[in-house]
Order: sequence, then C-alpha cells, then structure tokens
Amino acid sequence: MPVNAELHCHNSFSNFHVGAEEPPYDCNISIRDQLERSHSLGLDAVFVTNHNTLEGYHQMLEYKSNHEKFKGIDIFPAEEITTENGEHVLAYGVHDAIPAGISFDEIMDEMEKQGAVSSAPHPFGLINALRDDAKKCDMIEVFNSNNVDVMSNARAAQFALDNEMVKVAGSDSHVLSTLGRCVNVIDSESNLDDVLRAMKQGKIEISQTGYALQDETLDHLRYKINNSKEYVLDYVAEHYPHERWLFSLLLRIYNSNQNSSLWPLFYKISVFVIKRISKKINFQNHDPKLIRDRDLYNIFKMAL
Repeated sequence: MPVNAELHCHNSFSNFHVGAEEPPYDCNISIRDQLERSHSLGLDAVFVTNHNTLEGYHQMLEYKSNHEKFKGIDIFPAEEITTENGEHVLAYGVHDAIPAGISFDEIMDEMEKQGAVSSAPHPFGLINALRDDAKKCDMIEVFNSNNVDVMSNARAAQFALDNEMVKVAGSDSHVLSTLGRCVNVIDSESNLDDVLRAMKQGKIEISQTGYALQDETLDHLRYKINNSKEYVLDYVAEHYPHERWLFSLLLRIYNSNQNSSLWPLFYKISVFVIKRISKKINFQNHDPKLIRDRDLYNIFKMAL
C-alpha cells in the first residue's frame, strides 16, 4: 500500500535548537495536537524534522504508544540540520542527531554512515538555501509551503529537472494548520527501511501542495516575536546598528496593537519586495550574498 507522508514539519521541541542566528522560539505545536491533526488528515506517516535535534520524535513515539487512536500513524525520525554557513539540509532516518555548525560535506558523510536519505529543503529560498549544492542530495524540495514568493519554488523545480533529481514537497509546518499542507506518496511498505529505500530509488511522488496563508504566516511571526523580543533587540543592535531606531519603532507599534490592520499590509508589501528580490537572484543571476550579509541598503536597491 502507498504511504501518504508528511516530510517536513516541526513541533515545540524545535525551540532553542534553531541556531544562534535565529530566534530561540521556533514552533508552538504540541505533540498531542500534531498527532490529532495527522490522524484527522488520514496521514500514514510523519517525519519529525525539528531543527538540529531528534527531540520531539521520541516524545511523539511515546505519546503515540499510549494512545490507541494513533496506532495507524507511523512516526519516523528526521532532522533539519544547519551547516556552518547557515544552510539547511534534511536528514531522513537518522538515529543519532547530527550536530549543527559543521560543513555540508561533513553532514553528508555522517548521513551516509547512518544510512540516512538527504533532501534539500527550500533550496532556492533567500535564506538558509543550499542552492547549487542541492544536487548532492538524494532529493530536493521543489515546493515549500513557506516560499510564498513563488519564484524560489519555480527555480527549484527547474533545477530538479535540469539535474534529474527526485522531487518532493515540504509543508515546513510551524503552525498546526499547515501540517499536511504538502503530502508525498511513497511506493513502499510502511516501515522505515522500506520507506528510505523507496526514497533513494525515487519511488515517491508529490500528491498535494499548498502555500501557507497570510494569517498562518503572521501567527507564526507573532509567536516568534512575542517569545523572543530580547533576542530580536540584541540581533538588531548587532547586525543593523544604524537601523536600530526603525526596528525599535516597529516593535513599539507592534506591542501597542498586535492585531492592527497595519501588519497584513506590511505582509503584502514584504511579499511584493521578496518576489522582486527572488526573481533577480533566482532568474537574473544577482548575488544572494547580499541577503546573507544583511546589507539592507543594497537589498533595498535590488528590490526597486
């Protein structure tokens, strides 16, 4: 029987593992809610892909074992690992967590030792993207729900075709409603060894995709900001000292009314700007280093 699988999702155990350059609070989805939604959607399998840890996978297994209702859902181990340069790579089937902060090649070597399957998540997003190194992975995310600029997914799809790669889709779920937004069908028995073997052999197809909605993205941002305000202020002071006044003003406005109609408008403007930048980087060969270097002046120039 084919296995309907969620390949990219996070839960609350991802918190405090994301990395030094990210807010410590990443996700507020509980194990119970994650399993309840997986059950209601009829998923056969869920890979828990928390950042730089296998925590959350073990707890999900334990909760499932104590609740007969969820016996039909297989929970498989995975990890979203941050390289020394800040890119992300997914490891499916790891039994020991691979540490963050080492090189991409070292991560790939460790995956090979553990018999894991590699995938390039959001490979042409504006941040955390493997870009051309994605071709070294077993699979590539040609659709990521959070790549609302659309251009990033289009570039990934073309890259996959050009390099004859195995294509998958990732919900990259950080809020409950986006769990199962993307589903992949694996032609295998529902056990980890068979699933990993099928992935390696390309016996996997995308069956469902969908973008994160505006309200879902804003909910995720509110969670991160509300729980990481000190981090945000310290981050801005370190990386954007000349624009600190602007970020502080925006944070004060946010604190005064978190549900203001200003924020949906700000979101729409941001998406418009990101689409322009993504098009230039992914299809007009502009240098993505500007994003990594946090060069706001030249980023703004690129958006014009």
